[in-house]
Parts: sequence; C-alpha cells; structure tokens
Amino acid sequence: MTHVEDELNSQPECWIRAAEEAGRHRDALPGPGERVAIVGCGTSYFMAQAVAGLREGAGQGETDAFAASEFPYGRSYDRVVALTRSGTTTEVLELLGELRGRTRTTAVTGDPDTPVTAAADDLVALDFADERSVVQTRFATTALTLLRAHLGLHTDSVVADARTALGTPLPEEAVACTQFTFLGRGWTVGLANEAGLKMREASLSWTEAYPAMEYRHGPISITTEGTATWMLGEAPEGLAPQVRATGGLWIDGGLDPLAELVRVQRLAVAVAAARGLDPDQPRHLTRSVILAP
Repeated sequence: MTHVEDELNSQPECWIRAAEEAGRHRDALPGPGERVAIVGCGTSYFMAQAVAGLREGAGQGETDAFAASEFPYGRSYDRVVALTRSGTTTEVLELLGELRGRTRTTAVTGDPDTPVTAAADDLVALDFADERSVVQTRFATTALTLLRAHLGLHTDSVVADARTALGTPLPEEAVACTQFTFLGRGWTVGLANEAGLKMREASLSWTEAYPAMEYRHGPISITTEGTATWMLGEAPEGLAPQVRATGGLWIDGGLDPLAELVRVQRLAVAVAAARGLDPDQPRHLTRSVILAP
C-alpha cells in the first residue's frame, strides 16, 4: 500500500478527532461577524475556497479565499487564516510576515515544529493528520472538517459517508476514462477544483473543474465517450441527462461532498496504478514549495 492510500483510508478517524477538538480552538478561529480571508497554496487554496463558501453561506461574515501569492494587501480584514500542511511554504510565510502587527493571523498546520509557528499570531496544530505523501489527502479534509465543525456544520453522517466512500466500489468505467471534469456548486466548487488537482498530481490525468452551471457554457463540448463528469453535491436540474446524451460517463455524487472527494482520491490512486504510475512519486512535485532567496 502506498503512503497516499494509507493516509486517505484514515480520514474518518481524523475527521472525528478534528470535530471533537474544534471547540478547543474556538478563540484561534474566526468568530461570527469577522471579515476574514483564508489563504493557502495548491490543495490548501482549494480548501480555503470551500471554507470561505461554507462560512459566508452560513451567515458568519464576509469571507474571501486567495492563493497566498495573490493576497490583496490593500484590503482590510479582521483575521487571515492560513492553511499550510508543512508550515514551510514560502508564499504563506511571506504573507504572514507582511501582516504581522497589522492583521490578526491564524495558521492551521500539520507540523507545529516549523517556521509558521512563529509567523502566525495563533496556531492550530493538526499533527495527527500530517502526512508523509507529497499528494495531500487527509490533512486537507481534516482542516476543512475542523473549520466546518467550528461553524456548526459538521455531522456524524459526514463520517458515515466517508466510510461508505472507502468501502464501496468506484464507479464503473471511471478508471478507463481518459479525461475527467469535476463540478461543484457554492462551497463545493473548491472541492471540485481539488478533485481535479488530485487526479493531475497522482495519475497525470487531463482534468478540469467548473461551477456546475458554467459547464453548459462551453466546457460540455469536450464531453464524449471516454470522458467522465463527476458532480460533487446536488446537480442542477437537467444537467445529468445532457451529459449522458454526449456519450460521456456521468457520476452523480450522492454522498456528502467531502466524502465524494474521498472517492475521487481513491480514483486517482486507481488510475495511477492502471497506468503504472507511483502516486507517492508525483512528477515534478515536492511536499512543500520552498523558494530560494
């Protein structure tokens, strides 16, 4: 078993622990009414998109998500939350340094013994969800679960769906597909972006991701036999039959969207295996991006 397989299989237990610990981190996480930006790089950026959608959708306050390198310093926020598994990513550390003394910052990390501990005002360590693999799985979903629980939006059914995602067969024909499109709505657009990234990283697949309603505005033209369109969350009315009419494979995400992401993680590993690839050794990637001065 690869590291990434072992880690993605441990997600239900990690989610349970994160939900249990959310209350302990209340003061370090955004409160109702705060104007908040959530930042990250790669997978963490896409999790930031999902959290921002959840928080603003829950009426907790205006919430934006940015890639750390694209943070708009001219805007004013009550708090900036940085998601960083390694705690060493250059763009995140530079951003936290720029904000020191100006804006309260919180880092959510998998390794508290890293420079991010000194760079942020507040720290949430999810060391039990840290990973050996380059390809992120459990840290990202555990950080999202922590923030989802902080918002009062996590339930036991999410964990049950994750166990279902791990214990049931993958959609028929999916492993043989040559192109994958992931769709989301609201907070699950971030999950769709992350699903596409997982497939690219682990299996070198051609993938795309869109807000579901945007799929009709051009992208559906690439859908045909041998392609898969996977919905994370509830699909817009009429979209499924439109996709099926192209000859493409439609995968209806019936589980909680975060559990659907677990199924995509499994698919990425399965496609990698079918292509003779090692998902623990993704091409041109490292566990953390540290830029030389």
